[in-house]
Amino acid sequence: MVSVHLEAGQVVVQDAGVPERQPGFALIRLLAAGICNTDVELRRGYYGFYGRPGHEFVGIVVEANSPELLGKRVVGEINLACGICSWCLRGFERHCPTRTVLGIVRHPGAFAEFLTLPENNLHLVPDAVTTASAVFTEPLAAACEILDQVAIPHGSAVAVLGDGKLGLLVSQVLQTSGLRVHQFGRHAEKLRIAERRGVTTEVASDHLPETEYDWVVDATGSAAGLQAAVRMTRPRGTVILKSTVHGSVPLDTAPVIVNEIMLVGSRCGRMEPALAMLQAGSVDVESMIAASYALDQAPAAFAEAERSGVLKVLLFPPPERAST
Repeated sequence: MVSVHLEAGQVVVQDAGVPERQPGFALIRLLAAGICNTDVELRRGYYGFYGRPGHEFVGIVVEANSPELLGKRVVGEINLACGICSWCLRGFERHCPTRTVLGIVRHPGAFAEFLTLPENNLHLVPDAVTTASAVFTEPLAAACEILDQVAIPHGSAVAVLGDGKLGLLVSQVLQTSGLRVHQFGRHAEKLRIAERRGVTTEVASDHLPETEYDWVVDATGSAAGLQAAVRMTRPRGTVILKSTVHGSVPLDTAPVIVNEIMLVGSRCGRMEPALAMLQAGSVDVESMIAASYALDQAPAAFAEAERSGVLKVLLFPPPERAST
């Protein structure tokens, strides 16, 4: 099968064997996958990663113990937890200390014709949701996680910094949930995706508002984003961190301490609300698709995904092998 491998900053296409299905796991044939900022950071050395990346995917189950999964389109939770530690027993499988993570930590990712995941990690894709839209389930779930972590009063003003893929998902999720979102970004054409969903947008200058918001989300993907978010936050306000950046991020802690600002790290989320939003058409994800490539064109796909201003790049099985 065609498989993508990252090592020493290089993107390589390999011919690999179909993975063996372990007990309790499903074998999944890839339909589509998405390159996200984390994949780009992995290529640059994040986590000291080498191996097969990819964690945003849609596939068809071809082997499983559960008959109801066979032949179904699925997406999957990316964290593979032990299920028996104190964190797992409290329902925090995403923080299991011995977990592996699809395409990130010690579990081969989705950028291949076939992958495996525990059957318990899988969620059926509603018939009304296209395969291309379903690729966004995992990052959309990450955007929805904010609402599970932080109780933001209905109608509150929220600033979102960044107009990349995650920033656009965050702004739409918060807006459709009854908040008044003001999104700051560098690209007017990308901000228009959020504008069409009622978000107030602004092409950011070098001088952003200061101490103006009780709630600020940093989705810039840059080291400077956190500093800017802190400056925009009122005393006793909250900054939600959605950026994944390779390397250290400098921060002057004095304003955080003096203004008693709460910093909330925010990562993966539940897939159920994300799939419900996709089914209801509450967010526009397909306007974020910038390009599509076959798996054996992965080097070109990564190069495209890393170009400034590019949104979602999708990967598909080689045309001669793909079928739905």
